[in-house]
Amino acid sequence: MPSKNIHDKIIEFMRDSSYAPMTSEELLDQLAGECSATKFWQELLAMEQNGEIIKTRFDTYGLPEKMGLVAGRFQLTSKGFGFVIPDNKGDRPDVFIPPRALNGAMNNDRVLARVNVDTHGKKPEGEILRIIVHANNKVVGVFHQSGDFAFVTPDDKRIGQDVYIMKRNFNNAKDGQKVVVEITEWPQENRKAEGRVSEVLGNIGDVGLEILSIIKQNDLPLEFPEEVLAASRKVPKTIKKSEINGRRDLRDRTVVTVDGEDAKDLDDAVYVEQINKDEFLLGVYIADVSYYVTEDSILDREARARGTSVYLVDRVLPMLPERLSNGICSLNAGEDRLSMACEMHIDRDGNVLQYEIFPAVINVRHRLSYNIVRSMLAGDESMCAKYVDILPMVGKMDELRQILHDKRARRGAVDFDLPEQKVILDEKLHPVEIVQRIHGNAESIIEEFMLAANETVAQHMFNQHWPFIYRVHDLPAEEKMQDFARLLANFNVKFKVSEETQPKEIQQAVRAVAGKPEERLVTTVALRSMKQAVYQTENVGHFGLAAKFYTHFTSPIRRYPDLIVHRLLRAWMQQPKLKAAEVEPLTDKLDMIAEHSSIRERAAADAERATVELKMCEYMADHLGEEYDGVISSVTAFGMFVELANGVEGLVHISSLMDDYYEYYEERYALVGTHTGHTYRLGDKVRIEVLNVNISDVSIDFIMAGENDGVREHIRQQLLSKQKPAKGMSSSRAAISAETQKKKHRGSKGAKNKEPGRRSPKGGKGKSKGGSGKKRGARKKK
Repeated sequence: MPSKNIHDKIIEFMRDSSYAPMTSEELLDQLAGECSATKFWQELLAMEQNGEIIKTRFDTYGLPEKMGLVAGRFQLTSKGFGFVIPDNKGDRPDVFIPPRALNGAMNNDRVLARVNVDTHGKKPEGEILRIIVHANNKVVGVFHQSGDFAFVTPDDKRIGQDVYIMKRNFNNAKDGQKVVVEITEWPQENRKAEGRVSEVLGNIGDVGLEILSIIKQNDLPLEFPEEVLAASRKVPKTIKKSEINGRRDLRDRTVVTVDGEDAKDLDDAVYVEQINKDEFLLGVYIADVSYYVTEDSILDREARARGTSVYLVDRVLPMLPERLSNGICSLNAGEDRLSMACEMHIDRDGNVLQYEIFPAVINVRHRLSYNIVRSMLAGDESMCAKYVDILPMVGKMDELRQILHDKRARRGAVDFDLPEQKVILDEKLHPVEIVQRIHGNAESIIEEFMLAANETVAQHMFNQHWPFIYRVHDLPAEEKMQDFARLLANFNVKFKVSEETQPKEIQQAVRAVAGKPEERLVTTVALRSMKQAVYQTENVGHFGLAAKFYTHFTSPIRRYPDLIVHRLLRAWMQQPKLKAAEVEPLTDKLDMIAEHSSIRERAAADAERATVELKMCEYMADHLGEEYDGVISSVTAFGMFVELANGVEGLVHISSLMDDYYEYYEERYALVGTHTGHTYRLGDKVRIEVLNVNISDVSIDFIMAGENDGVREHIRQQLLSKQKPAKGMSSSRAAISAETQKKKHRGSKGAKNKEPGRRSPKGGKGKSKGGSGKKRGARKKK
C-alpha cells in the first residue's frame, strides 16, 4: 500500500486513545522522520484553518470531537434552524443548531460548532463558533428595491436570509428582476449579508429564466471560454497512422455501442465472445480522452473546473467542447478511434479469470440504441435481419448480463429499481408529457458490463499500490440501521444491527417483503438509510454494489474522475513502480481532485433535479382540479407527500385532512387519526386532487380526492396567506418553501449510472421537533 501522507499520520496519531493534547513542538518530535519540518508546519496550519484540528488556549492541539466540538457542513432549513453534518461522519449523529445559535452561518457553509452535552438523551444540540469556509459567495434571487437600498431574496430558501444591497451596487437592476449577487460582507449575528449585483438575469416570467437561475445558482458554466474553444479546434478530426503505433489494432473486431436514441457523446463500446462452454470474453473499450486532454492543458483545466457534464431537462452543459465530446473522442460508428481497453475472461459464475488493460484502436461496427437491442432480444424480425451479423453476439451479451447480475446478487448487491421519469418539452420549452424511462435487459447489459470493467480497473490499480481515485460508498450509519430494524419489526422481519452492517442483510430484508403491501415502504426507507457515494483516494469499498474495489473508468467524456483514472493507467503503463518521493505529492493532488469532483457532481445532480421538478410543476399547472392515484412517499409532522405514477410529488397538508385530528408517529412513518384510528402510512396508495401549483416556489399542493368546495377554498386561503409577506417580513421567510417540499434526490438518468449511492435517497423522516400544533396540527409520537 502507498505510505500515508503527513496529514493522515497526524490524524491517526491524535485518534489514539492514549493521546493527550500536545504542543506543535511535541507533535513534531513524535512524528520525527515522517516528513520535513517545513511540510509538518504547513500541514498543521492548514489543518487548523480547516477545522480538522483545534488549537487550545494553551497552544496544544487535538481533534474537535475529543473537545466537544464538531467540524462539518451546515444544512439550514427554511424554518431558521439547521444541522451540522460532521466531517467523516461515520456513526456520529447530526448536530441540531437552533436559530439563536447560527452566528451568521448560511446553508452549506463549512463550520465549527460546540456540542451541548446536556441534551437529556436527545440528539445533540449545539452552537456555531466560527465559519471555516463560506459556501455562498454568489446568490441568485429576486431584486426588491426600497428607495436608496434593496434586498435580494434568494431562490434557495435554505440560505435563510436576504442580502442587503446599497444603491451604488445596484448595477442597473430593476425592482422585481432576477439577479445574481456577489457577497461582499458576510452576515454577522445581528446584521444581514451585504452584496453587489453582478448580473441581471431577466424579468420574472421571461421564457427560460427559471432554468437560467438554476444554472447560475449551482455555479454551472454556460459557455466555454474562447481560449478553450480555440484549443479544441487544434485537436485533429481524424487519427494519424503514427498514433496507432504502440496500440493493439482491434479494428476488425465486431465492436458495438449501445446508448440512448439521442446520445451524441459515445464513450463506451463493447464486444462479447464465447470462448468455450464455460468462458466468455468481455471487451469494454472506452474513449481515450486522456490522449487528447493532457495534464494541465487549457482543456484539462476547464474539464477539471466543470467536473462533469450536466444533463438538464432542456440542454446539456458538456464537460468538454463539442469538437471533442461529439467528435474525435466519441466512438462513432465507422470511424477509427483511440480507446483504452479492458478485456476480461469471465466464467459462468461471473468470476474474472484473467484480464488485460491496454491502449487500442477500434472501429465501431454498429451504433445500437437500447430500443434496437430490446427489439432484437424480443425477436423482432426486421431488426434481427438488419443486424444479422451481430445477432448471435447480442444473445451472448444478454446471457453474460444475467451471469454478472446473478453474481452481484449472490454477494449482496442492493438494487433499488425505482422508476425514473423524463419530461418531454415542446419547441417553446413547455412540458407536454412526462414519460417513464424504461430500464430493461438492454439497459442492464451495458450497466453490468460497465460495473465489471470499473471493478476490474479499481482492483488492478489497488494491487499495483498506486495512488488512485476510487468511487466509494461507505457503510450506513448504525443509527439509520436501528431505525430500519424498528420499521422491519412492525412486519415481523428480523434485522440484526451491528457496527458493520453487510449489504446482503439489507438485500435479504427487502426480499422478505417483496410482493407485499409494505414492500414500497421498506424499499424506500432502506434507500434513505444509505450514504452518498463519493470520490476519494482511500479505498473503503462500495457498500451498495457489495464491491471491495470500485472506480469510475467508463465515462471520461463526461466525468473528470474517469479522465484521471485513464491518465493514471497510462502513467502506470509507462512506469509500473512509483518512486517513494512521488507517492505523497500525487496522493495530495488526487485528494483535491476527488473532493472537487464530488462537490461538482452534487451541484450537477441538484441542478438536474431542480430543472426536472420545475418542469413537472409547470406541467401540473395545466392539470389543476384533476384527480390522480398516488403513493405516500414521505410522512412528516405537517402532512404527507404523495408521488403520482408520473413521478410528480405534492404535499397534502395536515390541515386539509378534515375527517379527524391526526398525530404524527415518527417510527411508524404514519399519521394516525385521534378518534377514528384512520392511518396514512408511507407506501399507502391514495387518490388525490391537484389543488394548487406555485411555480416560483416549485411546490405543488394536493388534497384528498372527493373533498367539498369548502375544503378547497379553506386550503387555498391558507396558501394565499402564507404567500403574502407580513409587514417587516421578507418574502423569503413568508414563502411556502421548496425546502418544505422535501427535496427529491434523483441522480443523473440512464442505465450507465445505475449505482446505489449515485442517487441520493429521497428526503427521509423530518427532523422537525413536531409539537402539538393548533387544530389540525400533528403531535409527533415515538
